[in-house]
Amino acid sequence: MSISAADVKKLRDQTGAGMMDCKKALAESGGDMDAAVEFLRKKGQKVSEKRADREANQGVIVSRVSDDRKKAVAVELNCETDFVAKNEEFVQNANDFANIILREEPGDLEALLQLKINNITVSDLLKDLVGKIGEKIDINRFKVINSEGQVFDYMHPGNQLCVLVEFNDVVENTEVAKDIAMQVAAMNPIAVTRDEVDSSVLESEKEIAKEQLLNEGKPPEIAEKAAMGKMRRFFEERVLLEQKFVKDGTLNVQDYLKQSGTPLVKSFVRLQLGEQ
Repeated sequence: MSISAADVKKLRDQTGAGMMDCKKALAESGGDMDAAVEFLRKKGQKVSEKRADREANQGVIVSRVSDDRKKAVAVELNCETDFVAKNEEFVQNANDFANIILREEPGDLEALLQLKINNITVSDLLKDLVGKIGEKIDINRFKVINSEGQVFDYMHPGNQLCVLVEFNDVVENTEVAKDIAMQVAAMNPIAVTRDEVDSSVLESEKEIAKEQLLNEGKPPEIAEKAAMGKMRRFFEERVLLEQKFVKDGTLNVQDYLKQSGTPLVKSFVRLQLGEQ
């Protein structure tokens, strides 16, 4: 049958697929527009399966914060190339996914994939993207913070590093909140306080410090005491509230918060592209 240019254009406008793909989809579906859309979606599924073993280690991270700052989300959308990661439609899809996560709060990735945006599931939207772009596209992970205080976000230029920081109460000075989020981005702490550091991490660090001292010829009892001193330095490097404040090395982060009259940090999320 003859496929009109108008129908091809309509299908292309609706799906974003290439002209030849749209023409073939209409021909295969006898000119039925809905069937043609389904044909293209199945094509996307085939592309997705074909590229399932490819590395999707490029992409973007985007965040959303509710108007009252009681809730915030961050999501990582991956692709194969930096070229695609900079595509406006790709970034818009990442923002769409962040919006629905903020609104619906899915419990896990599987629940997110079943949510609908404009009557299409997130799972099918990803397949559509694969069909249009021809690369493996994945949602790697997402994080949600619900707070009784307030949450602030920081996006490092390039959309490859995002931080969410939760404070215990209302933050009057938003510049201070930004400073703390940038501190997390730059210094990559593993916990807010030393009490939150996993005991296995502490034991491992202590044993490493002790072994180094023994190798230097220190007696076991001296090595044990000196290892505790090394642990103090470990806390200063890896625990947020004990880290030196990057903008003023005479203060640690906790002192900076107290000095500025800002509530303490309760939790944080740091997402960097490609990490797990």
